[in-house]
Amino acid sequence: MTADLTASLSVLLVVVALSEAIRRFLTRALARTGLSVYAVELVSTFQLCCCTHELKLLSDVGGIEPRLALTLTYLASVVHGLTFRGAIGNPTSALEHAYHERISRWCALRRIACQFAAAAAARAAVPVIWSFGLSGLHVRHKLFGYQCISSIHAPLPKAAAVELACAFAVQTVVTHTRSVEEKYRVHAVAAAIATSAYAGGSLTGAVFNPALAFSTQFPCSGNSFLEYCLVYGLAPLLGVMTSVLLSDKLASLLLRKSSVLHQRQESKKRT
Repeated sequence: MTADLTASLSVLLVVVALSEAIRRFLTRALARTGLSVYAVELVSTFQLCCCTHELKLLSDVGGIEPRLALTLTYLASVVHGLTFRGAIGNPTSALEHAYHERISRWCALRRIACQFAAAAAARAAVPVIWSFGLSGLHVRHKLFGYQCISSIHAPLPKAAAVELACAFAVQTVVTHTRSVEEKYRVHAVAAAIATSAYAGGSLTGAVFNPALAFSTQFPCSGNSFLEYCLVYGLAPLLGVMTSVLLSDKLASLLLRKSSVLHQRQESKKRT
């Protein structure tokens, strides 16, 4: 198990290091074209999917302890947050950015296209990495034809509710930490992701990212394409949108209340 873990951690480090090198190169090479943002989105989502494939293999096939799996999930989330260089890596988050007009609708659609393209590329690339047999875990997985089984271990309505709740929780943390310095914010978001994985991982895998699910969950046997779309596509979208609408409503109410209190104080001063 120690050898398998060491090999998997080495794979993660190599993937992150190569992705970072490619990100820096493409950012400089495409700086004047306006395409660098999409290149970074592509590379970053590829990094996310490849790392998640390896962590999923460790958990599902390697049988590592849940506590260690959560620790690795937290650390990987921190690394992704610190290295993404403005990439979003999640279609539902891209739509949230477009809703709040941080990016244009066309930019959001192009980013989403990059995310799914990267997810498909990672799904094709990971078996190639495993084929080198860097660990006994990789060798065993190759012998079984890289097969995986659905992470949905609950009735579909319950599974969809779990993904919705996880997406809601993480998006709420993301929304309310925007003013926090990035080097501290990534830890709060990573903690929310790890907590969601702890709460819902045994039922759905706690993916709450349609592009990531397309790469890591959709190829697995056990459920249909439409069932995966419901649990890993529609449910996270509803979770994010619910969080966004509630947060906006709450912010509006607080602003209105603050304005009323300010007006009352001003009127008292005048009298």
